Amino acid sequence: MTETIIAIGGYDPWDRDALERMGRVIWLTVADGIADLPADDRDAVRIVAFKGHTPFPAQAIARLPKLELIANFGVGYDAIDADAARARGIAITNTPDVLNDDVADLAVALLLAQSRQIVQGHRHVTSGAWAADGPMALNRKVSGKRAGIMGLGRIGHAIAHRLTGFDMDIHYHSRSEKKTPGWTFHPDPVDLAAAVDFLFVSLVGGPGTDGYVSAQVIDALGPDGILVNISRGSTVDEDALIAALRDNRIRGAALDVFRSEPDPDPRFLDLPNVLLQPHQASATVETRSAMGRVQRENIAAFLKGRPLVTPV
Repeated sequence: MTETIIAIGGYDPWDRDALERMGRVIWLTVADGIADLPADDRDAVRIVAFKGHTPFPAQAIARLPKLELIANFGVGYDAIDADAARARGIAITNTPDVLNDDVADLAVALLLAQSRQIVQGHRHVTSGAWAADGPMALNRKVSGKRAGIMGLGRIGHAIAHRLTGFDMDIHYHSRSEKKTPGWTFHPDPVDLAAAVDFLFVSLVGGPGTDGYVSAQVIDALGPDGILVNISRGSTVDEDALIAALRDNRIRGAALDVFRSEPDPDPRFLDLPNVLLQPHQASATVETRSAMGRVQRENIAAFLKGRPLVTPV
């Protein structure tokens, strides 16, 4: 009997083709679309392949009485009501490790672009201002400074290792002290921010980290500090960040994620000291292809009755 899989989110053509080779696939844009499916389909589905950041709430999970696996495309699964899934014994998998390099690369690129004013420099050339007005104002050095990693998981480690190539002094905050090459642990997030020039946010999303980068953390970073967020928009108190940027209480921010995506708080758009990206840290052909492969490996393991590859 052909397996029926619900696939939620925007999949690239190669992932669509590969999923359709695994069974009959019902394609949905968002999880709310489950309510509109015929009862026979909802009653038959054991697998959901989930991609994206729109919610997969408890009520959508409840509409699939035989659901056994939610295979998530991505590391973060905070869009899924994991408590509702676990209460029913539904397994959740994700796609860790394969995106670490791309996310860490973009994190460092964001710092360089913000501190060295790369986007502004491009505009200075293309607008004719260089010829008309002369050189830009001096920008700021990156190498040899102090970097803080808020959340020293896989991605946090990858960011820190890259920053050592810039001769940076690495500090970090995590739930517990980690084995590192001599990096400085701070049990308190405010203390971490006060000790560094650049603060990288690489926390997991979810209720436990909502607003974790608080007004106190942002103020502790100080007027010469730069905040880089490649984790989840929910981890940062955006009101506090916007106020600090507006009042020049920190030098700048570089953000790949926002609380309201894809429509970030419009106040960000008018700030000259913030660099904005469209949640694209893992968005390379190579990494997204690898993420799809790991998602399908979990589905294949489930169908064959084998241990899941990357359960959460």
